[in-house]
Amino acid sequence: MPLQPTTAGAPRTGRPSSTGATPPGSSPATAAGRTLAVLAAFGPEHAWLSLSDISRRTGLSLTTTHRLVGELRQWGALERGSDGRYGIGLRLLELGALAPHGLQLRELALPFLDDLHHATRANIHLAVRDGHDVVYVEALRARGAIRVLSRLGGRWPLHATGTGQVLLAYASPQVQDEVLSSPLRRFTANTITDVDQLRRVLAEVRRTGVAIAENQLPPAGALAVAVPVRGPGDEVVAALGVTVRQESTKSHALVPVLAATARGISRALGAPSVSTVDPRTVRRSVEPDLL
Repeated sequence: MPLQPTTAGAPRTGRPSSTGATPPGSSPATAAGRTLAVLAAFGPEHAWLSLSDISRRTGLSLTTTHRLVGELRQWGALERGSDGRYGIGLRLLELGALAPHGLQLRELALPFLDDLHHATRANIHLAVRDGHDVVYVEALRARGAIRVLSRLGGRWPLHATGTGQVLLAYASPQVQDEVLSSPLRRFTANTITDVDQLRRVLAEVRRTGVAIAENQLPPAGALAVAVPVRGPGDEVVAALGVTVRQESTKSHALVPVLAATARGISRALGAPSVSTVDPRTVRRSVEPDLL
């Protein structure tokens, strides 16, 4: 199946907050919504939850939570630990492998990512857009490199990461307007939360084909460089990024090898033509007074 651009549009309605919990005072209205809310209660910081935890995070009664958790466990979507708490089951991994924008892309790109990983000794990220978020379909960590918060399957707001800025820059005007009109969460002093500044950054990414983001996410001292990956119709289907320590590598030194890797993945996806990035045209995506 050929890959399609990740232009899903606005976020799905009824979607839980980024913490995984349902907003206070609300609970899903449909049976499907309640089931999905139970699954969405889990996250990187909530990998194992008790029934009470799930009930609190979903806004569902303990009786309803107990019934849904039992059904999900029987199906294989949840598993129960020795301490009685619940975690995500392997059945969901089986379904995730069928996602064309995720593991299919990841499997094709892995040989290229492995070469890039060895060449740069940096943290490598391959990401796609899901609504207003960037989602990592691959995250390779380098030994001795700066520790990053990214993980396979992790998600961040588009405006706050290098890969996210690439995907937002090439998204439809409708998606860009939706993101720019929504609250832009600040993670560090350098996170871009000013709409006019973000517009300038996106225009620069479209002009150069590269996003350079410094200290926009923890930890301090992180430098992220990202470029687009194109599909059969020359549309941007993913973003490829590296994250290193600011003091260890000049951002422009990473652009040629990163762009070459993205071209290789794009050609493997069937992109008809892939432009070459001139690192001399690339500027940082933060204002000078924040550097």
